[in-house]
Amino acid sequence: MTQLDDLIAVAHQLRAPGGCPWDAEQTHNSLTKYLLEETYELIDAIESGDRDEVIEELGDVLYQVIFHSDLGSTGTLGEPFDIEDVARVSAAKMKGRHPHVFGNAEELEKYAAKTGDDVMVNWDDHKKKEKPHRQSILDGIPQAMPALALADKIIGKAEKIGLLDADAPGPFTVTSEAELGAILLAIVSSGRAAGFDSERALREAVRELQVEIREVELEGESDAGVIALPSDD
Repeated sequence: MTQLDDLIAVAHQLRAPGGCPWDAEQTHNSLTKYLLEETYELIDAIESGDRDEVIEELGDVLYQVIFHSDLGSTGTLGEPFDIEDVARVSAAKMKGRHPHVFGNAEELEKYAAKTGDDVMVNWDDHKKKEKPHRQSILDGIPQAMPALALADKIIGKAEKIGLLDADAPGPFTVTSEAELGAILLAIVSSGRAAGFDSERALREAVRELQVEIREVELEGESDAGVIALPSDD
């Protein structure tokens, strides 16, 4: 038995009759907050650079995946599934998104990539093959993401369709992440002093940008009307 097998067995025993009452009471929904918390703790560990902490927090996130899979094996979401199903779907997805590595001879030649940028040129097309029912470049983006992360994601989508000019100068001249952090902190501080909620304000601005993106998609005018974020020049 591998260590991974042992962890799977531990999760199953905790939820089985005679195991832990708390574990047995949990649902996919009740576990959501713990998955989020463990993910943030992993990010903290990665940023700290502490090897032991990263191992521990990776284990906590892995356990959440195993826990949800064990729940799924009882038919909580319809047809039962287990960790093997999760792994199978994930492996198939990764292979499908990397035809430059796992594809046939034609795909290896067509999608040949020497840099990360080469890969990203076709990334959205690879993803579309998985979910052909999606109509918008925004479909599938989790709106519950923190506003700042969501803003970065949506701006990237706006650049892809030409709504924003990726090469245009930004509203601020920033020379380092430290300087960017200081600017962001100053903006939040200013908003707080004025009684505004920075998270909500940014989320609303991002929501409006998404409306513009969908309008451009509907009009089919992705190559027209390119706009740029205001510059501080």
